[in-house]
This record gives sequence, structure tokens and C-alpha cells, in this order.
Amino acid sequence: MAIEVRKREGDSATNMLYTFTRRVRRSGVLKEVRSRKFRDRPKSRVKRRLSAIHRETKRVEVERMKKLGLL
Repeated sequence: MAIEVRKREGDSATNMLYTFTRRVRRSGVLKEVRSRKFRDRPKSRVKRRLSAIHRETKRVEVERMKKLGLL
């Protein structure tokens, strides 16, 4: 998807730059690029399971610490 701005008579470089940035914003190109930039790859089932187990043990440990008044 190419965004093109042609110089019209009497247009300054500033006007062309403003027109270009406005067209880029309206086209949604930046939104698409930003969403792709931080794309997370899908985690394997084993990693998700281990992460869930780790979160649960941490949660239990924090609850225990709160009951003991150490946190």
C-alpha cells in the first residue's frame, strides 16, 4: 500500500508533509505496523501449563504470607 502526495501549485514542503501525515493516519498503516511490532508468538501448551502452575504457587505463597502478617 503506497501513499503518495503530489505537489500542487503553491504548496510548500510543510503543507505536503502535513498532507502526507494526515493520509498515513487515515489509512491505518501506523496502527497496523504497531500491532505487528509487538506481536506475541503463541506459546506451547507445556509452557502455558508451567506458567499457570507457577502463578498458582506464587498466589498461594502470597496468601500464606498475608495470613502470617509478613506481607
